[in-house]
Amino acid sequence: MKKDIHPKYYKTIAKCACGAEYEIGSTKEKVHVDICSACHPLFTGKQKILDTEGRVQKFKKKYAGVETEERKPQKKRIIKSKSKKAVIKKTSSKVKK
Repeated sequence: MKKDIHPKYYKTIAKCACGAEYEIGSTKEKVHVDICSACHPLFTGKQKILDTEGRVQKFKKKYAGVETEERKPQKKRIIKSKSKKAVIKKTSSKVKK
């Protein structure tokens, strides 16, 4: 094996945003994570919204007063082809220009 090509390996503590700490081996001296097995929804069964950049608040603010319109069912058209078989196509109620 060649000498001095591998990174330095440290015994360090990984800290989670929830406060949990784990002793691990890593090539980094300090390790900080946003989510771990103590707070991950898969393991806890509780949903937690992890929003480090304010994306959820930005979305809620942007669409606060917007109401959704109900979609009308599509109309069915019967088109006769050259082989005399009826073909049913769904068309939207809106006409594009």
